[in-house]
Amino acid sequence: MPGGDPKKVPPAGLPLNLTSDGVCEPHLNMNSSRMEAELYENPTKGTLDTYQDIEYIYLNFDTPLPHPMGISSPQPGQAPPPSSPDLEKFASPFLWAESRKTVITIISCAVTAMSAYAAGAYTPPAEELTAKWNISKVVYNLGISLYTFGFAIAPMVLAPFSEINGRRPIFVSSGFIFTVCLIGCGVTESFAGMLVARFFLGIGGSTFSTMVGGVISDIYHAEHRNVPMSCFSGAVLFGTGLGPLIPSFIDYRANWRWIHYSQAITSAVLVIVLFAFLKETRGSVLLSQKSKTLNKYYEALEGAGYYGVTFDPDHVEEKQQIRRIRWKVKSDEERDSIVKMITISCYRPFHLLFTEPVVFFFSLWVAFSWAVLYLKFIAIPIVFSTNYNFNKEQTGAVFAAVSIGSLIATPLSIYQEKLAMRLGKMSGTPEGRLYFTCIESILLPIGLFWFGWTSFPSVPWIVSTLAIGCSTIGIFSIYLATFNYLADTYHRYASSAIAAQSCCRNVLGAIFPLVTNSMFTNLGYPAASSLLGGIGILLTIVPWILVFYGPRIRARSKFASEIMDQH
Repeated sequence: MPGGDPKKVPPAGLPLNLTSDGVCEPHLNMNSSRMEAELYENPTKGTLDTYQDIEYIYLNFDTPLPHPMGISSPQPGQAPPPSSPDLEKFASPFLWAESRKTVITIISCAVTAMSAYAAGAYTPPAEELTAKWNISKVVYNLGISLYTFGFAIAPMVLAPFSEINGRRPIFVSSGFIFTVCLIGCGVTESFAGMLVARFFLGIGGSTFSTMVGGVISDIYHAEHRNVPMSCFSGAVLFGTGLGPLIPSFIDYRANWRWIHYSQAITSAVLVIVLFAFLKETRGSVLLSQKSKTLNKYYEALEGAGYYGVTFDPDHVEEKQQIRRIRWKVKSDEERDSIVKMITISCYRPFHLLFTEPVVFFFSLWVAFSWAVLYLKFIAIPIVFSTNYNFNKEQTGAVFAAVSIGSLIATPLSIYQEKLAMRLGKMSGTPEGRLYFTCIESILLPIGLFWFGWTSFPSVPWIVSTLAIGCSTIGIFSIYLATFNYLADTYHRYASSAIAAQSCCRNVLGAIFPLVTNSMFTNLGYPAASSLLGGIGILLTIVPWILVFYGPRIRARSKFASEIMDQH
């Protein structure tokens, strides 16, 4: 039967029995008429114009659609049939043309870079605004912390809405909130107003960072996902580097408000692009929309007097069946209430975090690397203004090392997976993606030691700048490995596992800017960087353990082993 087992509804007057496979069947007692039984058993007999004749059938992307009865040869005096709906837009996203997938990926990476840009764009006018509002730099840095807190908590609530309503409405509405909050940052006259605007800015921007991975998963199968995921990771770090760079030039030559106004203009343009070119990518939502469109079409047909559709399962005319149907989608029936979905979305990431060692240590590892990335917003201005007397514009230019590091790491990560496949290292297990990460992740602690022990006025500034680029490549490899490994290991629980690391990453990223100034001032630049480098070396053990013991660890996991058993 196409699309799954139909749920038959017998003619009126027939009591129902529910079979073991969930199909309703009529229970014929002695009082049931033979005509009613025949009408149920053979729906081609009699007229198909009663509600009781409707069958509900599950619709999939590969379900062959039956042909409506009578539309090719209307009877005399009968109204013409309504035109057939365009179902092309409801095709499976996996079957989209590569050009269309590329456009979606580019748009997603652009908005991701924009949200990352906003995080660091807050720091360049620190001196001017701390004096304006009579606050310390540590208090001022709360604007970064609240932005990342918004990043941490919003996806847990927004993710269920994207499952029900799709990615596109969430992206467009988040873009609108993001743009409005950027205008709010620009027009505010108080520090409190700035903090409120920054918090909601983080909520709006969180969609662009945390849900892009879901969009990529919607349109690419796992074996083709590395290239777009590498571009997504590169966009995050590229935008993070541009955040302090461009606003430093704006603040040095114009009013600080234009830092936010310029972002608002760019964001508004991106929202228009999202509205015009971002098509819905979530398969279950497209399938639900397709079923509703078909059902509406069938209702219009019946309103014009065309009842029933022709099923020809064996392509034999004698076996044709005429039935009156409606389509339904299994995921719509299996979906919980929105309250329960939000509850699970908030509970399950922390459950995985504290019960799954893989999720815990990956979250700790990526959270530390993210904290180092956000620490640079504060540490770079301190070091380069003190040691080299850099002005605001020159200090901002140093952040180009972060963007350049991401531009180097992106093609490197794409090429290395192809090389691993050629060498036979991509064994079809999640650990196959970790071989190069074991080596590249060491660049993070190397870069930290390098930065700390070259931060002297006697050492040329370019040496410390190269260290920043080196550590950025290490951060990139950790970020990409975390997404790929958790997605490959947990499958249907992957969104919760990724949400756990995202929450840890952004919370620690919110805390580090508040302690960076004290750490580098009290410990000194070499000691502070060495402390971070030592922690980085310890955490670099994580991928090595998984390379050697990953299958054994996954076998002991309740969630990962469940997936392994199914495969």
